[in-house]
Amino acid sequence: MPTSPSDRYDLAVVGAGPGGLAAAVTAADHGLTVALVDAGPRPGGQFYRHPAPALGAARPERLHHGWSVFAALTARLRVHTAHHRITHLAGHHVWTAERADGWRLHATTGPGPDDAAVVEAAAVLLATGAYERQLPFPGWTLPGVVTAGGAQAMLKSSLVLPGRRIVLAGSGPLLLAAASSLVTAGAEVPAIVEAADYLGYARGLPVLLGNPAKLAEGAGHGATLLRHGVRLLRGSAVTEAHGTDRVTAVTVARLDRRWRPVPGTERRIACDAVAVGHGLVPQIELATELGAATRATPDGTAALAVDGEQRTSVDGLWAAGETCGVGGADLAVAEGVLAAYAVAGRPAPAGVRRRRDRRRAFAELMAAAHRPGPDWTGWLTPETEVCRCEEVPVRAVREAVAELGARDARSVKLLTRAGMGWCQGRMCGPAVACLAGDGQVGADSRPLACPVPLGQLARRTGPDAD
Repeated sequence: MPTSPSDRYDLAVVGAGPGGLAAAVTAADHGLTVALVDAGPRPGGQFYRHPAPALGAARPERLHHGWSVFAALTARLRVHTAHHRITHLAGHHVWTAERADGWRLHATTGPGPDDAAVVEAAAVLLATGAYERQLPFPGWTLPGVVTAGGAQAMLKSSLVLPGRRIVLAGSGPLLLAAASSLVTAGAEVPAIVEAADYLGYARGLPVLLGNPAKLAEGAGHGATLLRHGVRLLRGSAVTEAHGTDRVTAVTVARLDRRWRPVPGTERRIACDAVAVGHGLVPQIELATELGAATRATPDGTAALAVDGEQRTSVDGLWAAGETCGVGGADLAVAEGVLAAYAVAGRPAPAGVRRRRDRRRAFAELMAAAHRPGPDWTGWLTPETEVCRCEEVPVRAVREAVAELGARDARSVKLLTRAGMGWCQGRMCGPAVACLAGDGQVGADSRPLACPVPLGQLARRTGPDAD
């Protein structure tokens, strides 16, 4: 099917991860024409990232759990694509959405002024996923320090490891999953340094019992790590990375209940790579620019507020998956299915709704258990870089707050350039918000959801624009 502005779909799904795939194929099952718009070259998103065919991976399913779900979704996608019920638009970065007798999505497909596309649809479902939350520490800009998700992405998509001896650090279940994948692939993991103490899970015993699959998944990761002799250091954090041309070791310290490093508890662990992450931040820029309501999740991030059918506060706009609060692939699939039923005007199966509710309850429990403590900034030094793109140190951010009157991340950005680099604040945003005393992380509204070539922007806003 063509992708010119004259085409109009019943539904445009932005994001081809678990939630987006489930929504697209379910909507097509009910007779809707669907545009599946995604920035990646292949379906799967970050969760089901897999090697390119040219790498010749014989068993890519070994790099994932839940691969059978992805295989079933992609099989349905191929059938619907062959029958022209779904048009998969790969390599399309949607940078804005607007109302125009329905919806009009603007996407960039490359650097040239003509590398642009417009997708029109009666309804839009956002399944744009999330990005990792990073809390900086001295030495985190050294080569060999990567995000936990980045380490997994290197392995899943390129079949390479970030190092041979890798310390996992931060907070959240992604650390266990990443460590399990890395040791299975042959890496040595001397320690998982988890800032939380896991006591938060004990307060939600009924929720845990209602999600036996999640317990089994955690037990599976634990068995793998135990078999490989990986130590789990709870209530601890990497407070400094050491090295010159590359990281060679990290300092680990115990944390108190407010995540303040405890003096005298430091230990040094040799390594040649560090994979660090403190959970995920929902990617909701497209929706917040449209005025969609948000909610504060238990870990302090902003997520889209949706009703029981996954509708946002904006008419004709639905959301599923991590945009509604981080909860994993199973939750994203359930929410995608529910949203598709709602768009199609059909009642959803009660079992899907119950699964969504159970998984969402677990996600809220998980977020509360791994919420960063307020005093994590105690491991920063004045010269620690917060914004890597613009090389803005902690000192400059604190001066903007204490001496120049900045009270939120946006004001700090204007005064220091923190967040103005290539990543547009995805790496430094949570830390800058914390240092500025800002409330929610990720609630900013921005007119462009991703970088756009100026030539395309000029054509869109020039005198001949419609």
